[in-house]
Amino acid sequence: MHIRFGYIVLVLMIFVGCKTETPTENAAQHYIDELQKEVAPDKRVAVFKIEAQLNAEGYILKGETDKPNALQRLRDSLVANNISFTDSVTLLPTAELGDTTRAIINISVANLRSNPKHSAELATQATLGTPVKVLKKEGDWYYIQTPDNYLAWVDDGGITLFTEQTIQNWESADKVIYTKTYGHAYKGPDRKEIVSDLVAGNVLEVLKYADKFYIVRFPDGRQAYVFREASETYKDWLAKLNNTPEALVQTSKRFMGVPYLWGGTSTKGMDCSGFTKTIYFLNGMIIPRDASQQVHTGKPIDDTGNFDVLEPGDLLFFGTEATDETKEKVVHVGMWIGNNEFIHASDMVRVSSVDKEADNYDAYNVNRYLRTKRILREEDMDLIDLRKVALFK
Repeated sequence: MHIRFGYIVLVLMIFVGCKTETPTENAAQHYIDELQKEVAPDKRVAVFKIEAQLNAEGYILKGETDKPNALQRLRDSLVANNISFTDSVTLLPTAELGDTTRAIINISVANLRSNPKHSAELATQATLGTPVKVLKKEGDWYYIQTPDNYLAWVDDGGITLFTEQTIQNWESADKVIYTKTYGHAYKGPDRKEIVSDLVAGNVLEVLKYADKFYIVRFPDGRQAYVFREASETYKDWLAKLNNTPEALVQTSKRFMGVPYLWGGTSTKGMDCSGFTKTIYFLNGMIIPRDASQQVHTGKPIDDTGNFDVLEPGDLLFFGTEATDETKEKVVHVGMWIGNNEFIHASDMVRVSSVDKEADNYDAYNVNRYLRTKRILREEDMDLIDLRKVALFK
């Protein structure tokens, strides 16, 4: 009987002892997580990756961020709440970069990866002449941020590094923009030797004007001939932008049949949101990268399938509706072109209809339609009008 009672007491002691060793809440991480939701809710466009590790002396803050003000707010919150910590957070851009924290895309289309290796997922693309921020380096790869704030890795062959001073010199130089869907820059006016391929939207510095061509310079210093028949001065191009629904439709149809490419945003290949992004860029607007970001811009037009209220240039979004257990998921986007049709990148760039009687009726996408937004001529902090923002000059 005594042995049995002692066994029960021992079991109770072990059980109680285990409960008293349950880890306490990570108070510092609570403040980090709350601040992260505010300053970097979308990890595709902002860096606030910080964690708090507890040791005998208190918390050690580790990670990285490109938000110095947010980091200071975190420090102040921890101090105000008597939470002891050691700050080991890396602030981006890293000190290793020195003053070369800017860069220009140096090739016709740079493939930007989700991780610093060529086998990583293609996150997006950036075209020649695009200015970017440089945040850190790993081997031969640079972590950069594009003008739409998208974050990704590019190999060192895709960019030319600049300082704040030298990039100002580049920005102040005259530019040309390549307007043909696809073509080349040549070593001489005889067009016998190619310097580089070019795609629509490429921007280059002009060194000399001639009747039939421009002598241009690439960011890395290469010089070439670009012919006027396939390009315009950037200044003239901006001045001539129509900024009309008809212009958007005309631009979109230039890319009929271009193959679908996950992560693509150029005439070499496009995914659905890369296609709509390219259409708007070639009409003087930079819009967010992904469909799930584009859907949060502009003015709401429809969410019931009343396609009669749509205008050419409106963006249609598709996916799954929210439920009590799950959030809405936007996975596809296309652009309305009128006549009950929208154009989109799906297998290839093609035109589909919402009319059940049409030969190109797209039942699959009509059945997952979510809403339509209008971004043409709309004011929005996530929309960049190149006529108002001197991105290239």
